[in-house]
Amino acid sequence: MARDHVHDEDELEDEAIEIYCVRCREMVLAEDVTPVWTRKGLPATRGTCPQCGSTVFRLGKTDLHDEARRPNAIRVATNTGAELAQQAIYVNFAPEDAQIAGQIAHELQRIGLACWMHEIEPDNVDWAGGVHPALKECAQMVLVLSPATRHEPSIEQAWTYFREKNKPVAIAQVAPADPPDALRRRPRYDFSDDFKSAFRQMVQVLSE
Repeated sequence: MARDHVHDEDELEDEAIEIYCVRCREMVLAEDVTPVWTRKGLPATRGTCPQCGSTVFRLGKTDLHDEARRPNAIRVATNTGAELAQQAIYVNFAPEDAQIAGQIAHELQRIGLACWMHEIEPDNVDWAGGVHPALKECAQMVLVLSPATRHEPSIEQAWTYFREKNKPVAIAQVAPADPPDALRRRPRYDFSDDFKSAFRQMVQVLSE
């Protein structure tokens, strides 16, 4: 028991990190330190100043990052590795609809509209800004709607963020399903009947 107790104390000492507090204008021993990642995937540490209570932030990797999961690169609809364009479109979909979501993204990319594909498996990364960089950077969203849409919590989290930020959300209906109440007034296009016609109508609105 004594050995375990010493080990716990050592861990606490390892987590003690000094960070400069802008408000206090001095280095402080940050409290509630958390390993985070910037929008470019760089390791950083966020904590709280014990003197004034403000948030403090420091770039650089620490021992805390050894146990944290490094974020995957932002995945666009092509394999070019290019950064997201300012008017990029966030394609939000359930795992069951990955095939048609990929088709929609491919067609958008083909006409020159960059896309970011929603992560099928949540990466559980603690981003420095609090949300995935793609949610901040993408200007519009295409929500692929089917019965599976309501079974994936991360889908709702994504469109809720867009709605709170007053960003446009277009609904690509790929199977019979009612849209979330909060999105009922958003434009909806029926891809299950005529893909080309629905895509053409949706692009007209996305391009405005």
